[in-house]
Amino acid sequence: MKDILILGAGLSTTSLIEYLLEHAEEFDWHIVVADIDEELARRKVNGNPRGKAITFDIHDDLESWRTIAKADIVISMLPAFMHHFVAKKCIDLRKPMLTASYVTDEIKEFDELARKAGIPILMELGVDPGIDHMSAMNVINGIKEKGGDILSFYSFTGGLVAPESDNNPWNYKLTWNPRNVVMAGTGVSKFIQQGNYKYIPYFRLFDRIQTRKILNYGEFEAYANRDSLSYREIYGLKNIPSMYRGTLRRPGFVKAWNVFVQLGATDDTYRLEDSENMTYRDFINSFMQYEPTVPVEIKLQNYCRSASDPVVFEKLKWLGIFDKRKIGLKNATPAEVLQKLIKEKWKLDPDDKDLLVMQHEFKYKLGDEVKMIVSAMALEGENQEQTAMAKTVGLPLAIATKLLATGQINKTGIHRPIDKDMYEPILTELKRYDICFKETEYLVDQS
Repeated sequence: MKDILILGAGLSTTSLIEYLLEHAEEFDWHIVVADIDEELARRKVNGNPRGKAITFDIHDDLESWRTIAKADIVISMLPAFMHHFVAKKCIDLRKPMLTASYVTDEIKEFDELARKAGIPILMELGVDPGIDHMSAMNVINGIKEKGGDILSFYSFTGGLVAPESDNNPWNYKLTWNPRNVVMAGTGVSKFIQQGNYKYIPYFRLFDRIQTRKILNYGEFEAYANRDSLSYREIYGLKNIPSMYRGTLRRPGFVKAWNVFVQLGATDDTYRLEDSENMTYRDFINSFMQYEPTVPVEIKLQNYCRSASDPVVFEKLKWLGIFDKRKIGLKNATPAEVLQKLIKEKWKLDPDDKDLLVMQHEFKYKLGDEVKMIVSAMALEGENQEQTAMAKTVGLPLAIATKLLATGQINKTGIHRPIDKDMYEPILTELKRYDICFKETEYLVDQS
């Protein structure tokens, strides 16, 4: 019997846990779901005799050490900043580790230690990062194998709300960590176009959007991800002239969100005085000039030009930023206040369906011809629990765990799913869950 330990039982773990429990009898696995909230872990196990729920706190050094020591395979679904604690313990105890999160510089330094320990640390096995890598490499390798020279790669991903559940002015609901939504794009976004390096500072990011039509889901707008340049090395495209990765939203979202960016309402670097007694209206007013006789609504429209757009203003008003309702958060940062508000207003209702959309666009030269491949995928969730986000994050990670547990992955050190021995079997099995890409190829007119 193999003991598989899952650390964390949050939003994105539902499909992961269900998949492993469904296959536990076949492969003689015992699944332990560990979370600081044991009741949450127990709900995810759902009484399955092959599963067990326990309390887990990574900061309890001795107890977390004992828990990991008992496992044969460890899956970390903890917050991203905790993964290096788990990785270090897994290396010391010689336990393979998997996660959906990014390979950080801190974890990169563990590569040699993991190799010496003879264990793999398999990362970026979710949707983005994860399915984006696998689907991109599948096309990239196909182009290279027939002798093509890749000229550009554009990639877009978005977690949104399905059309039938789209019933608010923002055309958006939360399917992942709301903090990540608030902090999206902070820093500088970097990409390359026609050999020219481009940099967009955060305060201008949401002024620079691209538009796309994807499958039968209509129009989307996209803003640049923080770092597109590093993917050249990851994908073996060191000399590619154009590389751009973006996040998808429905038209109008970005212009409205930019109001908060321009205000400074997404700042997470300082604490607000007496925030627990502040109303949301006070919160917005705190960024405005002192004009006691002028309504906050007017001041905001005067301060941020885009807020005077009637469509944008309706979005802001619906969100509740002018409400005289107490925030109730002590010593909160502006970002934390905004996070609390969107968590309330953008939550999925029990029967809501979400939507995960991904599209890659490759331009390549083969002989005298220039061709374009568009590879697109869309998946709708079933309800508040069985979301497309949970499936696309959890299933590739679960399948990779099965491959590792059954000896079909034999690696040591830190790896992303960019090699055929990883991405081909995962992509093949994902098709059974309707996670598949439609590819269209056509000639590019060079006249």
